[in-house]
Amino acid sequence: MGALVEGPHAASSERITLTGDDGTPVAAVLARPTDTDASAGIVLHPDLLGVRPLFDDLCRRLATHGYAVCCPEPFARAPAAVRDVTEPDARLKYLPSLDDDRQLGDLAVAADRLGPPSVSVLGFCMGGMQTLKAAATGRFHRAVAFYGMIRVPEAWHGAGLREPLLSADAACPTLAVFGGADPFTPPADIEALRTVWRGRPDCDIVVYPDAEHGFVHAPDRPAHRPEDAADAWTRALAFLAA
Repeated sequence: MGALVEGPHAASSERITLTGDDGTPVAAVLARPTDTDASAGIVLHPDLLGVRPLFDDLCRRLATHGYAVCCPEPFARAPAAVRDVTEPDARLKYLPSLDDDRQLGDLAVAADRLGPPSVSVLGFCMGGMQTLKAAATGRFHRAVAFYGMIRVPEAWHGAGLREPLLSADAACPTLAVFGGADPFTPPADIEALRTVWRGRPDCDIVVYPDAEHGFVHAPDRPAHRPEDAADAWTRALAFLAA
């Protein structure tokens, strides 16, 4: 299912329930290598549609590279009519109600669940946007943001969602991957992030000129670009291991 090539280790994944710092049950995927101890951890923030079989598979594939991986559901506090749907409209309408303190708190809880002292954060789309914010919390060793919004889209504005660009200067070492044809990350926003990271050799931006939004992580999407996705995964794994 996943575009990520499997690594040298056997691995398995399971569904678990985390407890958010406000007591909310948070559904999550937990994956680990089964033939070795995990060398480090990765907290994976999914895209808008959240925890689903695609992310069971991605977590397991990351675990085959030697990582312990946890992927929490970002809409854990939403009503069931939002949380349990398999199409995006209800979740898109709920986005202004999300709260960064809860979202980033759940990522920290997931990191604590993993065990290894070195934990990185990785995310896609909306999860890439939250990854850019999580990179500035001081909890994570490294971060990889796939086509994360650099500025919160106007339709998503809400009291609890902060602008990723405002904290980008405090990011841990971060790799940001973008598509040059992605309307959610226009060239001006990418250039603004480059400006903030100027003088930060530990932060890198890679743009695939012809790629649209979501071109890496979901091979069944029309936007998927196999060669670009493979290259992006190679870069991401090398960055996480550095």
